[in-house]
Amino acid sequence: MTSPWYKSLSSVFALKPRIRALLFFILGVVTLVTILAPLSSNSYDASTASTLVPNVYSNYRRIKEQAAVDYLDLRSLSLGTSLQEFPLCGKERESYVPCYNSTGAGFQEGDVLDRHCDFEIEKERCVVRPPRDYKIPLRWPLGRDIIWNGNVKITKDQFLSSGTVTTRLMLLEENQITFHSEDGLIFDGVKDYARQIAEMIDLGSDTEFAQAGVRTVLDIGCGFGSFGAHLVSLNLMPICIAEYEATGSQVQLALERGLPAMIGSFFSKQLPYPALSFDMVHCAHCGITWDIKDAMLLLEVDRVLRPGGYFVLTSPTNKAQGNSPDTKKTSISTRVNELSKKICWSLIGQQDETFLWQKTTDSNCYSSRSQASIPVCTDGDSVPYYHPLVPCISGTTSKRWIPIQNKSADAGTTSAELEIHGLKPEEFLEDTQKWRSALKNYWSLLTPLIFSDHPKRPGDEDPLPPYNMIRNVMDMNARFGNLNSALLDQGKSAWVMNVVPVNARNTLPLILDRGFAGVLHDWCEPFPTYPRTYDMLHANELLTHLSSERCSLMDLFLEMDRILRPEGWVVISDKLGVIEMARGLATRVRWEARVIDLQDGSDQRLLVCQKPFLKK
Repeated sequence: MTSPWYKSLSSVFALKPRIRALLFFILGVVTLVTILAPLSSNSYDASTASTLVPNVYSNYRRIKEQAAVDYLDLRSLSLGTSLQEFPLCGKERESYVPCYNSTGAGFQEGDVLDRHCDFEIEKERCVVRPPRDYKIPLRWPLGRDIIWNGNVKITKDQFLSSGTVTTRLMLLEENQITFHSEDGLIFDGVKDYARQIAEMIDLGSDTEFAQAGVRTVLDIGCGFGSFGAHLVSLNLMPICIAEYEATGSQVQLALERGLPAMIGSFFSKQLPYPALSFDMVHCAHCGITWDIKDAMLLLEVDRVLRPGGYFVLTSPTNKAQGNSPDTKKTSISTRVNELSKKICWSLIGQQDETFLWQKTTDSNCYSSRSQASIPVCTDGDSVPYYHPLVPCISGTTSKRWIPIQNKSADAGTTSAELEIHGLKPEEFLEDTQKWRSALKNYWSLLTPLIFSDHPKRPGDEDPLPPYNMIRNVMDMNARFGNLNSALLDQGKSAWVMNVVPVNARNTLPLILDRGFAGVLHDWCEPFPTYPRTYDMLHANELLTHLSSERCSLMDLFLEMDRILRPEGWVVISDKLGVIEMARGLATRVRWEARVIDLQDGSDQRLLVCQKPFLKK
């Protein structure tokens, strides 16, 4: 009987002469590198034994990795199993956002603005191309104030018809939009507006927001991001949410400027955040009628607002007309103020068109109200994923009921806070150190050198980390948010959207309590953002997690490509078998991809990819 080894050898000799010769050459290189590997790795192993994630750059490893990749490519070619690239989408998909184009499905008034993935029509699997006049965004911080108008879907007519506030904020030139961060958002400018809010909180300046416990701000209907840009300059974390807009999108412009934002509407469904998530909720001319639907819209704001947090409402409809005492009394006794008393809010300030309420810090306030007040929810501390709005007050019995004034801005995450989230300090510290070390390696990999056919010469230093080339980062399986923490510790000018998968360990409350941006998401569905909005996607063991779900990894890679900017980066960490499959999918979406062996004795591998700029 012929042995399997003999059959395999026969199949090799049966190949065409040129392929057979190339195959033997590559196998010879792999054998030679394997023999020489210990000689060149002794000093490396000794110098990196103390680190949790070894440095991935090494001369012989680059040769071995490239040889292994070429061998896999040749093997696929010889077997006739080369993967076919996905076709390119048509022009109609350039700015398409899944789950938000569900028209004519019998929705009630306003519901059409919410997310409806169940009604999504299955479309052709294809790679979304950028518009013809798309350009790579300018690097931060210049890109905060100047964007290419071909990168966002806004017309000149929309710009001119958007009012005097917008025309003072933005200058539309031939091929770019310039934002004047210090000019006329409201009244005399963004700084004056922020200082006005600070004064109503009894602060001397807006630079003292953090001292008052304000670190995270949910900005509803953020306009074109000027208030958020100012908060970023104060080292606060604003997150803009706004309804889906086919053109002139607030979210798209904010993300193009490098500011945290996502599509979000709560007309009929809860936002994908847990209770007690934000220190301040801000609504300036956001167009929401707060007293409809049994006040459930205001109750949703109360749900995500932390104890002692602030609700800022700026609207011309609140402005008093005339100077008589009766007129002023009428203006502040609006329906919103009446409702605020029923949910234990206090009106602590008013200047011009701006009202400021503070949520109670005393959870006993709810039991001392009259029986006619809005009831308290009994569903515990669950994290909703686009659940229907509820007509009750949430979060009152949560272990996370901690007034924002009791949180020090520089204290970090204490052992007591970790205990609230069911974490041991040792587990958290180990994960923190792991990502501090891993980030150094990641940053050194994000350079075209990794895709060069020529390995680094012995003795060469690692390439310098890229300067400000990455601003918008998404951690697709964020766990404790320690990649975000490592970026801050190393002074990188990037922000992170920390995504917690719906069926993973629920760590989103911890991430938000640390002052980071985060959201709950089901990766079997598209992410609520516009195409080409992130510079880097990071996925640690996400593919292994999704292998037991109903998700299609093929659809996941197409979605990742949709939200990734041209020349953006993808870093995937997972088991060897999963990485090999992922590399094939990366090829199908036209990414340049390299597999990196960490050489730490495990079967973990890195897949580092870069998306090309597909010009028309």
